[in-house]
Amino acid sequence: MIEFGHLSHVGLRRELNEDTYYGDAQLGLWLVADGMGGHEFGEVASALARDAVVREVRAGHSLKDAIRSADEDIIRQSRRRAESLPMGTTMVALRLDENRFELAWVGDSRAYLWNGQLRQLSSDHSYVQELIDQGAITAEQARTHPHRNVVTQALGVTDPENLKVETISGELRPGFQILLCSDGLTEEVNDATIASLLAQNELSAQECVDHLVSAALDGGGSDNVTVVLLRRT
Repeated sequence: MIEFGHLSHVGLRRELNEDTYYGDAQLGLWLVADGMGGHEFGEVASALARDAVVREVRAGHSLKDAIRSADEDIIRQSRRRAESLPMGTTMVALRLDENRFELAWVGDSRAYLWNGQLRQLSSDHSYVQELIDQGAITAEQARTHPHRNVVTQALGVTDPENLKVETISGELRPGFQILLCSDGLTEEVNDATIASLLAQNELSAQECVDHLVSAALDGGGSDNVTVVLLRRT
């Protein structure tokens, strides 16, 4: 059995919610997309990406190919507009088949696995992550770095030939949880707090999501925040 909770909030400093998400246990698909702040129509880009991935997965295509199709849809739509600025979005998406999962992502929306301890499954496509990988800064320093919101990969923005859709697969065993979120959560809530909430077995998946979003708002709510949580019971 899969239990899941979901919530998206505009945050405390934005007028528009450019995040979107999707969850369908029958299809075995969940995703979070974060429209690019600073680009026009970020909410359009994230919705286009969501709809394209759902359409392509329903048609039997792989998650990676579905995300590439989403990229093509956004670019095509962007070219139809008179304005020169592109539309962009990050995405993290999960396919579940029985107890096996496949995860794919572009950008800095994240996926975490809880199996008694918290582990980040995705790796941010971001400038600060590159600095971390080079040993130039620590993960803690990255949390307050002035360029922490600069992504190096995004649908609709990155040249399609250089687009990096990363994938990993694994097993979702009973008691395991997978968290998908936009950076509006991780900007305000550290991994220790996320772990402490996921560890509270008395909370339903939806209650856990509600608490995570509240923690992001309590932390400042500087961005849109979207959280999707799956739990195998």
